[in-house]
Parts: sequence; C-alpha cells; structure tokens
Amino acid sequence: MKAPLDLDQLQTFISIADTGSFTRAAEEVHRTQSAVSMQMRRLEERIGKPLFEKEGRSNRLTEEGDKLLSYARRLLYLNRETLAAFDDQRLEGTIRIGTPDDYADRFLPEIMARFTRSNPRVELTVICEPTPGLVEHIKRGNLDLALVTHNDVRGQSEVVRREPLLWVTSANHATHEEETLPMAFGRPNCIWRRAAVDVLDQQNRDYRILFTSFSATVITAAVLSGLAISVLPECALRPGMRVLGEADGFGALPDCRIGIMRGQTSRPEIVDALARHISESLDNISVPLVEEAGTFDFAALAYAKIRRTKANQILPGW
Repeated sequence: MKAPLDLDQLQTFISIADTGSFTRAAEEVHRTQSAVSMQMRRLEERIGKPLFEKEGRSNRLTEEGDKLLSYARRLLYLNRETLAAFDDQRLEGTIRIGTPDDYADRFLPEIMARFTRSNPRVELTVICEPTPGLVEHIKRGNLDLALVTHNDVRGQSEVVRREPLLWVTSANHATHEEETLPMAFGRPNCIWRRAAVDVLDQQNRDYRILFTSFSATVITAAVLSGLAISVLPECALRPGMRVLGEADGFGALPDCRIGIMRGQTSRPEIVDALARHISESLDNISVPLVEEAGTFDFAALAYAKIRRTKANQILPGW
C-alpha cells in the first residue's frame, strides 16, 4: 500500500502554483528555496508525474500538476476542517457580510458551506445590495466584510477573482439584431453599465435603455424574455442565454474584478477566517459549464477545471 501524501508538501505545492515562483513560495511557507525544491522532487516521485515546467522565469503547472492542484486544495481544506472540529477554541460570534445578489446566487452556497462546516458556532448575517450600497455599509460600520465589484476609483477592495464581462441576449430571440438595441442595465453608477455604454458609443450603435434595476433577477428576466440585451460577468450566466461577441458587432468589455472589502470590527479573527474561506472558495469555483447548465450542481462544479464561455455559446434553457 502506498504511503499517504504529505500535507506539508501539498501546502508548498499550492504556494508555488499560486505565486508561480519557488522563491516566493519559500517565503510564504518559511522554508529555504532548496528545501522547497527537495519537497517538490519528493512529491513528484510520490505522484510519479512531473508537476512543473519552466516558462521563462516562472514555473507553470503541467497538465498533471493542474490535476493535482484541485485535490491538494481539497485535502488541505479537509485537514483544517477536521482540526477545527476538535478545537475547543473554535470561533464563536456573529459576522455581518454583504454581497450583490448576482454574486450571492453563484458564490454563497460554496462560501457558506465551507465556512459553516469549519466554524459551526459563528452566525452569519447576510445582506444583498449593489456594490455602492455595500461600500456605504462598510463605511458606516454596518458590515464586517463585503464581496464587491472592484472599482479602481474606490480602490479599497482586495481582488480575489477576475472574470470576463460579457454581452448576453436570449438564446430564443433575435433581440441583438434589432436596429436600435434595447438594453437592461444596473443603476447609472453601475460600472458595468458605464463600460457597456462606452463601447456602444464608440461603435456608434443605436440603443435605448428599457430597464434599470439594482436587482440581477430583474436584469436576467429582461434578457431571458427577449426584451433586452445586457452585460453580465461570466458567473452570472444563466440557462437560456446566448453570449454575444465581435462577430455579432459587440466590442470587447473590460474584465469584472471581484474583491473583498473589510470593515472595522471587534472580531478581526472571524473576519480573517471568512475572508480566507471566500478567497479559497472563489479560487475553486468554476464558471457555469455548458454541459452542466440546467442543473447547476454547485458541489459538483466546485473543483471543476474552468472552461471559459465563448462568444455565440448558448446555455441550454431551463
């Protein structure tokens, strides 16, 4: 019987994958670079496959290394969860978290499941509002932590995930072929709305804004019913939507950056723990895959390899 994998080696392996450097990983795990190299040689011997390949000055994962990474994260997470279950000093208390409803729909199931399993004595209070409202709640001390859309003007959040911002229409309607494009957007201070309007203006496209709402549910309904076109991050795609690209006459949009914003709190240890769980959850959650769209099994998707949605891709209907 083969010996079990070494968790210290896996932790170092994850650090290298995240930083792209043996040197920076050595600093993170508080080891010498030679010790880190020795750990990885032993891990490769244990796996029986090469895990890294050079790319300039960086080390990128091989296909086998990429495969191991998701397992390594799960093993380290399960280890922490196991230890927490027997920790008499487990975190207790209440934490207030805010997120826009489109992020809540896609990310909260995984975040809440991971955090609650590790910290069963912590009560989560969750509110859903657009990012500008969450920023105000943070400033006023009404929230301990918020998952927000990062904005360089605000510049106060730690970016933990990037996704493409996409033009979307109904897969069952030809709304995008109308001479004057009907649009559904968030409120005027929404950065996705401003980005979309800038692209449309640069292309001299005729459009009219038919629906304005801070609710992702309303925007999604307008798109799926064929009443309007909108822009959504990849995580917000829904069955029955079609992604539009340059071949359809729609220019490229900037990436959506998702960040964590922290407030003033008397329980920083709980905030730190939740922020870590959010970062790990968003790193592991895949985008909705076409093959799985319609079921949206979050547990099954959590560790799947990301396959980016392409222009003209249609997500099957409900």
